[in-house]
Amino acid sequence: MRRLLPRLLIILAALLAMLQPAQGAAGDLRYVIDKSASRVDAKVAFLGIASKTAKFPDMSGTFNLSFADLEALDMVVDIDARTLTTGDSQTKTLKGKSFFDVARHPTVRFVGKRLKMTGDKTADVEGLITARGITRPIQLNVTFSVPPFSTGGTQPISIVGTGVIDRRQFGMTAYPIIIGAMVNVTIRARMVPN
Repeated sequence: MRRLLPRLLIILAALLAMLQPAQGAAGDLRYVIDKSASRVDAKVAFLGIASKTAKFPDMSGTFNLSFADLEALDMVVDIDARTLTTGDSQTKTLKGKSFFDVARHPTVRFVGKRLKMTGDKTADVEGLITARGITRPIQLNVTFSVPPFSTGGTQPISIVGTGVIDRRQFGMTAYPIIIGAMVNVTIRARMVPN
């Protein structure tokens, strides 16, 4: 048994070394967003009796978690505001100067800074959102398809994140009687190992 123990320790160390590249050099889980299976929706009250949803089908980004600091999050999501659509004539209005002003600000960016797990597959994500060149804090309630730290960085993870922003804080103050101030944002993203 005494001769077997050192050999077992060597084998265990070798196995751990083989697993390390899957998690990155610093023990991180690194992902990129699968653009073909990801999108953002922004829903707002319309005329006080209905709602309108703007869809943003083009997004890209990265999602990194750290075993060294389980709350640390390095997440950057870039949304191409030029691709937004409402499916009707409101698309042009939302792309114009009174709202997203896509000619001057083609990208909406979300940067996740902190992850607080609230369950095996749920978390609060604190971060910043930038639209029209204005940055404001936002908190997303996130649900993962699997517990994120259980994957070892080797399998895809899907997330659904929801949060609320006040469009007025981004200089989108037009049509206050017709269009509500509070916008419900939903991020649906599939992330694949990088």
